[in-house]
Amino acid sequence: QVQLVESGGGLVQTGDSLRLSCLASGGTFSSYAMGWFRQAPGKERQFVATVSWNDISTYYEDSVKGRFTVSRDNAKNTLYLQMNSLKPEDTALYYCAATRRGPGIYSREAYYDYWGQGTQVTVSS
Repeated sequence: QVQLVESGGGLVQTGDSLRLSCLASGGTFSSYAMGWFRQAPGKERQFVATVSWNDISTYYEDSVKGRFTVSRDNAKNTLYLQMNSLKPEDTALYYCAATRRGPGIYSREAYYDYWGQGTQVTVSS
C-alpha cells in the first residue's frame, strides 16, 4: 500500500510561482508512474500532468503547458510540480496519484491506484 502526502500549496498572487511536493512511502516509488490532478470548487477533478517511472516521459494538460513542470526524484521518493506564471484559474485542490499500470504515462484518473489527500493552491488576482 502506497501512502502519498502532498505539500507546498498556499495563497499566491497572479504571476507567482509555487512548487508542490508529493512524498511517497510504503511502496517502491520508482516502479510507479505518477500524476498530478486538481479539483476546483464546484468542478470535477481534472488531469494536470504525468511523469513516467524514470522521469523521461511527461505529458501535460493544455492549459498548463509551458507553465508547469512535473518531475520526480526516485532517490527521495518524491514527486514535484513546479508551477510558474500562476493564474486565478489554477486555484484548486491539487492531488498526486500513483499507478501500477506499468511503463508509460497516464492522464486518465481511472488508471491511478493511490491518491494523496491534496494540497490547496489559491491564486488571487
